[in-house]
Amino acid sequence: MTRRPARAASRPRQLALIVAAVALVGAGGWFAGSQMRSPADAAAAHRPPKAGPVTVAVTRRSLTARVVAQGTVEFDSPQSVSLAGPVGAPDSGSGGPAAGDAVVQRVTRAPVAGAEVTEGDVLMQVSGRPVLVLRGAVPMYRTLGPGTSGDDVRQLEQALARLGFDPGAVDGTYGQSDAAAVSRWYRSRGYGAQEPDSADKQQLATLETAVTTAQQGLLDARDGESKGSGTGGDGQRLRLKAAQQQLDAANAALAAFQAGYGTKIPAGEVVFLPKLPARWDKVSVKVGDQPSAAIGTVTGSKVVVRAVVPGSDAGLLRTGMTARVRTTDGTEVTGRLTALREDVPKDGTQDGKDRSGSSETSGGGSGDGAAPVPVRISVPAGRLTKNAGDTVRVTIEVGASQGEVLTVPLTALHTSADGRARVQVVHAGTTVDVPVTAGLTADGQVEVTPSGDDLKAGDQVVVGR
Repeated sequence: MTRRPARAASRPRQLALIVAAVALVGAGGWFAGSQMRSPADAAAAHRPPKAGPVTVAVTRRSLTARVVAQGTVEFDSPQSVSLAGPVGAPDSGSGGPAAGDAVVQRVTRAPVAGAEVTEGDVLMQVSGRPVLVLRGAVPMYRTLGPGTSGDDVRQLEQALARLGFDPGAVDGTYGQSDAAAVSRWYRSRGYGAQEPDSADKQQLATLETAVTTAQQGLLDARDGESKGSGTGGDGQRLRLKAAQQQLDAANAALAAFQAGYGTKIPAGEVVFLPKLPARWDKVSVKVGDQPSAAIGTVTGSKVVVRAVVPGSDAGLLRTGMTARVRTTDGTEVTGRLTALREDVPKDGTQDGKDRSGSSETSGGGSGDGAAPVPVRISVPAGRLTKNAGDTVRVTIEVGASQGEVLTVPLTALHTSADGRARVQVVHAGTTVDVPVTAGLTADGQVEVTPSGDDLKAGDQVVVGR
């Protein structure tokens, strides 16, 4: 067996070591080269990419446009209440002050805030006399009594009939049957009606005496004529004629006074309100005050929601639209828009609350500076009564798409020089203007209908640069 020399056996190992060293040096050189760049290369690497359009995908969805606003739950039909004149009359025989007593009228029983008021009730007391309430559109403005006539008398007669105190013919003229009905009504409430005072009684007695005196004068003139001779006949006839004229005048004066003599309703003892029942919302007087100004505010017994929307959104609204009302405690009630631009106090407030609060729109624009518009929403009877005074969120749906439609963000829509609406669509790096017809707007999206097949769901439309 031939043995290989030791030198020859070590050559393969040396060759392997050389190859490994060369590979190591090459790898190090590659690594160093990859980490070393020129200043120009470093600057280029830190430059931002070239600007391009910001795009959003076209979607297919259903749209529902809404007007959303903040509102307040309030009792309906607020109305200020004041007295049209004094309550009672001096020496009325019904609890009024004595003649010549120049006593200032004072509230002796004040209204109570929150109390319900029904037809025929006593609202309050002034100097021990009642202030009663009846339903009617014509406000109380004068004393009603025998001889008066008009629409206010007619509505008094209608109210007495509703309360069960038959006034006879409802003809708008206050007669003795009306006076009797008024007396029965007052007695049912624990008061005496306003009967003729001492001055009226004295005047009646004076006029009756004048008639009696004139009758006696006429009898004397006739007696003198029958006893007289032919001489002085002309003078006697003149005396007879004068006596007859005096009697006629006395009878006419008595008849005129009697026409207005009897049971009356002083101007301050009745308040007519257009809607009953009602409730005292605010009371401005207390016991001991003089009832010389407004005594308070009454409202209807039902609550409504009042809100204010931007003028641009108001153009989308119509009375009769459905509205959803959501309270802060999560209660949701469906109501109806019953008034637009009306039935709101001129100062835009109710009960001192500012209703010009913010509103937001999910359709029809976000407001263009047009004057805010007040709206009123009715809710079912008995609902939200406990929420009176609370702030609520009102949502009114003003339109919906016919199923799913193509939609793009509002920012993608622009108008070209020819006045047509367009969107810019990016296809394979190229931007193309596509004419569209804009439709319903909601939630920041707008319905678009392309003129052809140049736009479909998934396409990218430009919304910015």
